[in-house]
Order: sequence, then C-alpha cells, then structure tokens
Amino acid sequence: MKARLDRIDWRILCELQSEGRITNVELSRRVGISAPPCLRRVRALENAGIITGYTALLDEQKVGFDICAFAMVGLHSQAEADLEAFEERVRGWPIVRECHMLSGEVDFILKCVAPDLTTFQDFIIHELTAAPNVDSVKTSLAIRRSKREPSVPIEAFTDSQGRLRTKG
Repeated sequence: MKARLDRIDWRILCELQSEGRITNVELSRRVGISAPPCLRRVRALENAGIITGYTALLDEQKVGFDICAFAMVGLHSQAEADLEAFEERVRGWPIVRECHMLSGEVDFILKCVAPDLTTFQDFIIHELTAAPNVDSVKTSLAIRRSKREPSVPIEAFTDSQGRLRTKG
C-alpha cells in the first residue's frame, strides 16, 4: 500500500535525499515548519519504512574498487522457493552490491564491485556459476559511469500541492 504523503512530507524527503546529514533545524527551515513537528514527521517517515536508512556514498575507485561489472543470471528453476534461495545466497556475497529480479531473458541482474579483475573472475567462477540452480551467467564490465543518481526523482513527479503525478 502506498503512503499518503502531503506537500511537507515530499519536501522533507527531497531535502533528505539531497543532504542526508542536514540538521533538523535546517531541515525544518527549508520545508517551512518548526523543528519539533519536522522531527515528528521524519520519525513517522522512518517508522513507516519510507526512509529506510542514511548512508555515505563513496567513490569506488578512490577506495580501491576498480572493477564495476554486471552479471546477468539465468536459473534452471523459477519456482518461488528457488528464487528465494538464490536471493538469500546473493545477500551473503559482499561483492554483489545490487540484485534485481527481472522479466525477460534473464532472471537476475547483479551489480558487482571488486578491487581487481581477478577477484571478480574468481567470484564468477567459484561462487556464482557454482551456486545451486544457476543455469547461465553473462557478464559485462562497466567502462565508465555516465550517471549516478541513487535518489527517487520526487521533484520531477510531484505537483505544487505535493501530489504524485502518474499517468493512468
């Protein structure tokens, strides 16, 4: 069920996405309400699971992770228990930073980061292709990142009253 958010909630979410370390006092000033109700709204958004956490974004290469690659994985079986078992295994692989189940030719796409090509290849050979139920793996190395926007495009899809605009 989608949450019912008002204009202030949407503004809070926009501000926190762009600057997660903002103080409550500054956040309340930017969204136009006093600090105590602003903090209550932030807590309510957290408790509702809309805000799922706060994190620092790192430049992978500057901290020694030179390889970013994607692995497209096909499974032998798409039975729900088999899908869940694969997803559980993926959660245990630190090299995998994102995992998405897809429709179409492949079942999952994994975004992986590694310090070097050998580490990535070892993961593919010894972990991923050896995992139960894995039928096929195709990999692609990222040459460069053209866009990195981990936030939700709230401003592009809300109207002046803070309602989410959708088609249909």
